[in-house]
Order: sequence, then C-alpha cells, then structure tokens
Amino acid sequence: MKRALLVVDVQESFRARDSWRIISNPDIVARVNALVAHARAEGEPVVWVLHTEPGTGNVFDPPLGHVRPIEGLAVEDTDPVLYKTSHNAFTTTGLQRLLTEHGIAEVLVCGIRSEQCCETTARVASDLGYAVTYVADATATHPIPHPEAPAGQSIEELLADPRTLHPEQILERTTYALAGRFATIATVATLTGS
Repeated sequence: MKRALLVVDVQESFRARDSWRIISNPDIVARVNALVAHARAEGEPVVWVLHTEPGTGNVFDPPLGHVRPIEGLAVEDTDPVLYKTSHNAFTTTGLQRLLTEHGIAEVLVCGIRSEQCCETTARVASDLGYAVTYVADATATHPIPHPEAPAGQSIEELLADPRTLHPEQILERTTYALAGRFATIATVATLTGS
C-alpha cells in the first residue's frame, strides 16, 4: 500500500506566539525530520500543509511572513506545500487530488496541534477511505483553557488554573479517540526503527 507523510502546520506562526515557550514537544522539528528522512528512504512523498488566516492580521496571516515551515525542517524544493484555511488538511486544499494522483492509500499524520488540525486531518482522511497512522510523539500542542476561563489569561494564569487541560491529557484523549476508530497510533521509533 502506497503511503505519504503529511506534516501539518509545523510552521513559524506558532513560534511567533508567546505560547511557544510552553509547547508540549519543543523537539518536534527533530521528530518530524526523522519521519521525513524515513519517508524519503522508502520513496514515499512528503506533503507539507500550512495553516493560513488571510486578512486577520495575526501570525497566520500570510503577509506577516510566519506562514512557512519552521526553520530546520527538511523541506525540499520538489515537496508539495499546500495552504489551508480549515482545521483539516483536505477541505480547502487539493490534498485529496494530489494523493489520488500518486496512488496513495495510507497517510501518516504529524504536526501541530495534536487535538486540532492533526486529529481533524486524521479523522477526515479516515472518512475518505485512507488508512491512517497518527504519529503521536511527532505532534505538539499547548494547554487549553477551560471554556469559562476569562479571556486574555496570561500563560502563568492559564497554567495556574486547575481547570486547564494540559498537553499530556490532550494527547491521551486524542489517542484514545483516534485509536481503532480513525487511526493506528504509532511513534517515531516504531515507524523508523530507531
């Protein structure tokens, strides 16, 4: 079965936010690069997907210059780079067409944010008929405030709030929700043998 590696939103936009200092997986570039090297060695395509929010003036607005892969990622000139405006990598891109043209039946999903764009991409891919492998330790996220938390909390207030959902809880919930229903859960080591 032909497969492709989907790298979702591992972009400078996240590093431009103050919340980057509490990202769950600061080593994400090395982990993604290990997957990229493995995919290339296996002759599998690597597809980079970047999130955009045109006209918002925030870090996802392309004219600000942050909508690009994080420095140090092993992106090659021949790799497809798709730009999305939805949470999943399919709805607002030509990803499904690209995968179909290459005869891809299985996708590996990694990136930022574990429970948001990565999980949503995995679910949609599964619904579209792809075999999905969710590479849990090659995703990253931030703590999520409680829905009733005051707007504009500082990072310190967010972390001090006992109602905050922490990254380890988010990843556990995400893997429980995906495993056996939408995806196979894997790690970088199990996929690359390292």
